[in-house]
Amino acid sequence: MKKNNASVFLIVAVCGGMLFAGCAKKEIKNTDSQGKIIICFGDSITFGYGAQPGEDYPAALRKLTKIPVINSGIDGDTTIEALKRLKSDILDRNPRLVLIEFCGNDFLRKTPLEVTVKNIGEMIDRIHEKGAMVALVDISAGMFLREYRIAFAKLANEKQVIFIAQVLNKIVTNPSMKSDFLHPNGKGYAEIATRIYQAIQPYLKEDLSVDKSSPN
Repeated sequence: MKKNNASVFLIVAVCGGMLFAGCAKKEIKNTDSQGKIIICFGDSITFGYGAQPGEDYPAALRKLTKIPVINSGIDGDTTIEALKRLKSDILDRNPRLVLIEFCGNDFLRKTPLEVTVKNIGEMIDRIHEKGAMVALVDISAGMFLREYRIAFAKLANEKQVIFIAQVLNKIVTNPSMKSDFLHPNGKGYAEIATRIYQAIQPYLKEDLSVDKSSPN
């Protein structure tokens, strides 16, 4: 009996160690970033289409973290257009962390997947050069945009950025969280913010003295 108990204990200990290892923080670039703000860079999902003013996910994220959060989302934006505003909207603003969320409009406009990935890769490289961390936000859900999830996961691993997968999972299938067939409502965006915060929080050195009144 004692032998069996010892075996069970060993199994639990090994499994627990494996679980802990699996939950360890992934190594990403620029964790020593000295930037002062978080910038959410994206399209309509970042902009907050379908919700009331102040109910977008960056606004909800702002309530969860002590670091100022800026919404730099533009409805209908593509990775091609986003690259044109990267310097003024992101690089010149001293970010600590940039959340990149694009692909929906590239998909609708039939931009080849490899072009979308290349454009996001360029964004990541230029942000890294400025010394900021990057998180790549994936809006796939189940089989919806699955090919982007696979490509983005690979890109995130190669570029050493935080990968936040399937932020719309169980939102796009829940009418109480949506404003239309794809876009969340205020409740849905609040859930997205919670998921994103859980993913980025281990990498943030949140300073209680930070001024959260930075303009949007």
